[in-house]
Amino acid sequence: MSNQDLNKGLDRRSFMKIGGMSTLALTLASTGLPRDLFTNHVHAEESGSAKLQFNSDGKYKVVQFNDTQDDERIDRRTLELMEKVLDTEKPDFVVLNGDNITGGCDSELEMKQALNNVAQPMEKRGIKWAVTFGNHDEDSSPNSGMYENDMLKFYMNYKYNMNEPGEKGLTGTGNMNLVIRKSKGNKAAFNLWLLDSGRYAPAQIAGQDFKGYPTWDWLRFNQVNWYYEKSKKLEKQYGFKVPSLVFIHIPLWEHRFMWYGSVDSRTQANHNLAAAKHNIVGERNEDECPGPVNGGLFSAMLDRGDVKGVFCGHDHVNTYCGNYYGILLGYSGNTGFGTYGLSGADRNRLRGARVFNLDENKEGVLVETHMVFAKDYGIDLTANDQSMDPLPLNNGGKGKGKGKEKEKAEKE
Repeated sequence: MSNQDLNKGLDRRSFMKIGGMSTLALTLASTGLPRDLFTNHVHAEESGSAKLQFNSDGKYKVVQFNDTQDDERIDRRTLELMEKVLDTEKPDFVVLNGDNITGGCDSELEMKQALNNVAQPMEKRGIKWAVTFGNHDEDSSPNSGMYENDMLKFYMNYKYNMNEPGEKGLTGTGNMNLVIRKSKGNKAAFNLWLLDSGRYAPAQIAGQDFKGYPTWDWLRFNQVNWYYEKSKKLEKQYGFKVPSLVFIHIPLWEHRFMWYGSVDSRTQANHNLAAAKHNIVGERNEDECPGPVNGGLFSAMLDRGDVKGVFCGHDHVNTYCGNYYGILLGYSGNTGFGTYGLSGADRNRLRGARVFNLDENKEGVLVETHMVFAKDYGIDLTANDQSMDPLPLNNGGKGKGKGKEKEKAEKE
């Protein structure tokens, strides 16, 4: 997530807006303009069961898409990649893990079109999904008037979306957990933590700025404490520590510590030792970009002993994963073709997604995780723009209905 990311793609978006309606469109349907383009209600269908549950064979699959990061004129290959991953892997659940959209949306309509683009691959297939937020999701907010709370309400109205308004009183938007129950009965088998790692550090704290330090955000103590206390409540409720995964957009400092097997020394020799020690696989093509403060999540997870892995995005061309003192720390490579990648002809080589295979009959439940890449599906990797017209917004009347809490959130 280097600073070059802040400027990448602006020329492309400006050109497309000025140039009008030419497109390399991926056409899924042609239903005309919806009756009310500005409604928060996207589907009229009634929601299915909100329960997440292991399949009858005791297995469950999660896919993580990170940094789809585009405006309403998304690169068609981003959706092609998402759809091919979903059709091949057939996951039970999908996490859109932050920077789902970016700057370039000049109105509320365009913002909703951008959100709709990345929701449709799961909605079309009836796959349950949820989002976390990253540092770029609000890039279009000054122009569109839609901020993260508005986006969350919009996402929540999709039939298969599993987001909730989030725990009250916590920093960020939509902090929550989702319990996946055993294939038989109502007992928990696994848990997913979805945390908002924020956007950027404040301008100052105690009169001191962050010049010379990383300027990204970090998980605040109230979020870490909420995880810790909620984890204890889940243990008390179910009688055991429920194994889990954590999804955050911005990496932890421990991601960098693991790669080098060191805090201060960062040499190839350090990494070679660390790779063997921590079983690291995958690539690291840019520096990790955590915030200036270590929020303490890793220490809390070590103490609780329930988290099996923490997975982020943010740094588009990192795909590595390793075992750091019993907890997997990893990246999902960048899914979106409309933002920065590697340099030159390799720009799109690491576009992909991460897959998690769970088995309720195995110790720890998380069996394995691996990356899949656009190159494996025969997707065009040329370093050119392939923007398309926005997918149709399907107008709905009642939304999916999540009860009184959701209705209250929509009125606020």
